[in-house]
Amino acid sequence: MRKLLCTGLFLMLTFPVYANTADPVDEELRAALIKAVNESDSFVDRYDAEVWLVDMSNRLKKKVPDPHKRIQLLKLVHYEASRARLIPELVLAVIEVESNFNRYAISRAGAMGLMQVMPFWLKEIGRPGDSLFNLHTNLRMGCTILRYYLNKENGDLTQALMRYNGSSGSFKYTNRVFKKLDHHWRRR
Repeated sequence: MRKLLCTGLFLMLTFPVYANTADPVDEELRAALIKAVNESDSFVDRYDAEVWLVDMSNRLKKKVPDPHKRIQLLKLVHYEASRARLIPELVLAVIEVESNFNRYAISRAGAMGLMQVMPFWLKEIGRPGDSLFNLHTNLRMGCTILRYYLNKENGDLTQALMRYNGSSGSFKYTNRVFKKLDHHWRRR
């Protein structure tokens, strides 16, 4: 664990941080993140919850072998996706493409956690002590950011995913997300 954290710190210090090279911080997105982080079960029906959790748990078994951690993660994904008015299976597809379900993943650009959220957002929203390796924090922020871009793109999921990933103009990332969604996460 210590080696992983040291590696993460090294990567963050070695690679340029996106926040220093990007456009100025979007104040509307900053406000949405502050609101989301400060908000406090998404399943309406117990039967629906059990069916969804069993189905998704079976699909996630290879990536997250521990059944307790798997169910905890699925409940959080469902809750945060529903809170942000996103399809939980879409969020699972984004997580698979972004981090392959490695909650300690760090990208070359410095994005962290399951949904690969840039760490500058913690400072921007006045919560520099929070950790993007915390499942609640990462999922709340990642889902909020994706919803924000979906709203900005008037419901165009392709464009929203491009903005989320910072890959505007390239369909490589969105195609990967849609392939994971269609072939692995969408319920039949």
